[in-house]
Amino acid sequence: MRMLLVLGAGALAFFAQGRAQDVPVGQAQADVLVRPVARGAVLQVEDFERRTLPPMAARVALRAVDIAGQEARRALPAGTTVRSGDVGAPLLVRRGDLVTLEVRSGALRISAPGRALGDGASGAAVRAVNLSTSRTLDGRVSGSGMIAVTAP
Repeated sequence: MRMLLVLGAGALAFFAQGRAQDVPVGQAQADVLVRPVARGAVLQVEDFERRTLPPMAARVALRAVDIAGQEARRALPAGTTVRSGDVGAPLLVRRGDLVTLEVRSGALRISAPGRALGDGASGAAVRAVNLSTSRTLDGRVSGSGMIAVTAP
């Protein structure tokens, strides 16, 4: 629970996780990147530090604990906040990757080599080409380099 307490002389203190931090009036705290992050890199809590920012910049910033494990969708410079459009679930399949296509029907399980025609995170719909037959198939990403194809 956060509490806001006016301390006088133009200072406010945010009580978060049992400790007080002084923040000037008209400012807010947010997590910012301490290093540049390349597109496709997975973010960690250690990539961030708390800084005092103008309220508008802090309002749209995501918390480091909420986005740890997410993948950067674009290059992110050091010293900036991260917004919701900057990150997403890690891609397990990328366009052009060699993948394993797997068809399951009851106890029957067939796998074949393929090439992904799009990017996808876990559970995302992706098209792929079966390299043995050159047939285009639709499936869902089931793991790193794996696409589950539904039996016709």
